[in-house]
Amino acid sequence: MRKASTIIMAILLVVAVGCKKEKKEAEKEAETVVENVEVKKIKAALTSKSDSKVTGSVVFTEENGKVKMVAVLEGLTPGEHAIHLHEKADCSAPDATSSGGHWNPTFADHGKWGEAKGYHKGDIGNFTANESGLATVNFSTDEWCIGCGDPNKDITGKAVVVHQGVDDFVSQPSGAAGARVSCAGIIE
Repeated sequence: MRKASTIIMAILLVVAVGCKKEKKEAEKEAETVVENVEVKKIKAALTSKSDSKVTGSVVFTEENGKVKMVAVLEGLTPGEHAIHLHEKADCSAPDATSSGGHWNPTFADHGKWGEAKGYHKGDIGNFTANESGLATVNFSTDEWCIGCGDPNKDITGKAVVVHQGVDDFVSQPSGAAGARVSCAGIIE
């Protein structure tokens, strides 16, 4: 009996050591995967358009299949304004019309982001500038990517456009948001 229990203890010890080794190997592999997660980032300067004084910066970061956008703006009139992605990373026109219309690769009606009735991939929405004309816009989605090549998701080659007014989420095709007061191309 003693011999049998000694054999069982030896087997358990071998299994435990083997499991510990497998666990360490799995942890090392997980660390390697985490280290190899690709984080893509694009930074762009927002420039004034339509004789406004609106400037700022926008940063797009893609990690784990989600793109996060953070725009920091100044020079706005206090109150609500719209922000959208437009078709082309061309902000050369004085009124930013060179950026084209809203980015809408799926040919949906204009609307509020996330609503079942539909929206453009560029329909980010409205934000509020404080009394000093400052605003920060945070937006995150898994419906965009940076440089992936998917024409329905890839935001590279598009433009971020800030509007003078508010997006009503109804008027077609742009939400009647008014003049384009700032623009930045999304270029890798």
